[in-house]
Amino acid sequence: MTTTRDAPALTATDLVVEFPAGRGQKVHAVSGVSLEVAAGETLGILGESGCGKSTVGRSLIQLPPPDAGTVRLGDVTLTGLAPRELRRARARMQIIMQDPVSALNPRRRVKDLVWEGRSIWGPGDDARDKDARVDAALRDVGLDPATVRDRRPHELSGGQCQRVCIARALMLDPEVLICDEPVSSLDVSVQAQILNLLETTTRRRALSMVFIAHDVSVVKNISDRVMVMYLGKVCEVLPSDGMQHEAVHPYTRLLLASLPEAQLGSAAPAGPPAAEERAAELPSPLNPPSGCRFRTRCPLATERCAAEEPAPREIRPGHRIACHHAEPRRNHP
Repeated sequence: MTTTRDAPALTATDLVVEFPAGRGQKVHAVSGVSLEVAAGETLGILGESGCGKSTVGRSLIQLPPPDAGTVRLGDVTLTGLAPRELRRARARMQIIMQDPVSALNPRRRVKDLVWEGRSIWGPGDDARDKDARVDAALRDVGLDPATVRDRRPHELSGGQCQRVCIARALMLDPEVLICDEPVSSLDVSVQAQILNLLETTTRRRALSMVFIAHDVSVVKNISDRVMVMYLGKVCEVLPSDGMQHEAVHPYTRLLLASLPEAQLGSAAPAGPPAAEERAAELPSPLNPPSGCRFRTRCPLATERCAAEEPAPREIRPGHRIACHHAEPRRNHP
């Protein structure tokens, strides 16, 4: 995909999200995450289940608002807005959920589901245009209006429901799409169709997108840049097209090494094979490790990693890592 490098469409700075867990404990879901999405760019967020990537996506759209940090949509700061102002500003940013069936009201027909946002926030829309605009939106996502417009969600397949969710999101002409695991509940053949639809739509409409998933190959193929998360922290941010050659953080290398070579493209990760992770019990977000949160599984960990949290640093243009020891690969300047 190509990227338009203008003023950022979406910016988040030092996001912190924590959830109470009883007995004075709290889940450290997101700890100091910052990101920037340019106009027309797709940023992929990658990591294992429980790393906080979906929580980041929800905090961007203020569902719920982060406990600390700021989110800017264009020139509007969403954090701290009054509820009505937030709802109006949030119409410029739409979210597509992981489970499309649960995301749709089972009592309503497709035509009403797709039109609902427009009926609330549309600027002077005439209800007489509803059928024509809904039909156009359904065609844009590959659905036959005559077949599905009067159906309810339980009468559609999972892939059709996700297309309805995408049509509903696009009806408000958003500037940014937040896609939270949008294909993980779908069959493999349907996944490819939905991914192609999202990629085509973002290009045609010049939309920015935050694409969240745990599948390395999916995130790599649809994104311009990839942000890798582990236990609420950002490990590495790098361009997707050089991911298999240029990734240097031990956690990113571990994710890449877990894939069959065919899914990575023409070559496996460059350089020596990634060292095996250290045998250790997986850390809990209730009590994350000191210093670098990946150190309990990292083959490069030293005493410094336990005592000092690594600060993000840029090792080449557009490539940032948070690791004391990882360095750029010599054969890739």
